[in-house]
Amino acid sequence: MSRRRRRPQGGGVAPVLGIVALAMIIVLSVGAFSYFKWIASHKVALDPTTNCPVTGPVSATAVLLDLTDTISATTLQDLRNRFDALAAGTPEGGLISIYGLTERAGELTPLFSACNPGDGSNMDPLISNPRLAKQRWEDGYRKPFDEFMKEIGDGGAATQSPIMAGVQKLKLSLFDTLQPDLKKTLIIASDMIEHTTAYSQYRSGIDYAAYEHSAAKDMYRTSLDRVAVTVLYIQRQKAPAKSRAHCDFWAKWFVDNKAADADFIRLEGLN
Repeated sequence: MSRRRRRPQGGGVAPVLGIVALAMIIVLSVGAFSYFKWIASHKVALDPTTNCPVTGPVSATAVLLDLTDTISATTLQDLRNRFDALAAGTPEGGLISIYGLTERAGELTPLFSACNPGDGSNMDPLISNPRLAKQRWEDGYRKPFDEFMKEIGDGGAATQSPIMAGVQKLKLSLFDTLQPDLKKTLIIASDMIEHTTAYSQYRSGIDYAAYEHSAAKDMYRTSLDRVAVTVLYIQRQKAPAKSRAHCDFWAKWFVDNKAADADFIRLEGLN
């Protein structure tokens, strides 16, 4: 007599594998959803006007451009090259604000102000739109900056050159409105020849004692605490002193006004 084989009950391993696969799909789907939700919640929105994060810029660079006197073509080219490097090197979310110095003490001309929104090159196309980001970067940052660069021209012969007042105004109107612990940089493109009714280096030379006994010391005193300063020095043929001694004067002025540090870069060309 032959024996009949009993079929294994439960339908075999196939249903078990199906359940396991379904469970894995559910787990992966939940994980992916949680990941994308986390990414979306940590993505900082941008101000549509300035392209800065709505939480504030990650760094701030203020540029004081002195066009109160003539500048040679060579110096202008050097200046444009350095400004171009500044725009390219500003981190995503970093702010650049550029102001022109006028002959009126404390009165500045806004020339450019925007944050670098990022060009989309580091975005994940699965959760972001790199093409839209690139367009926003071009329209709101790169093109306006290029237009500003084209408009930098030869300065005129102004009656005053109130550099100290310009620095004070930038500190009060820009740096003081930002987070105290933010990285702040001040760039001054100028021949650094202070000339106002309160104090003039044309009249008294670069004697620091003469400055300290002038009305300018209290009038233009300002706190540059935690601000790193870079001077793009425009060399003049008829400067009141040699460039080294002149820079030493300003280095002391920045130290006395509590700047974090001060660096001087002499631009090419003689004006």
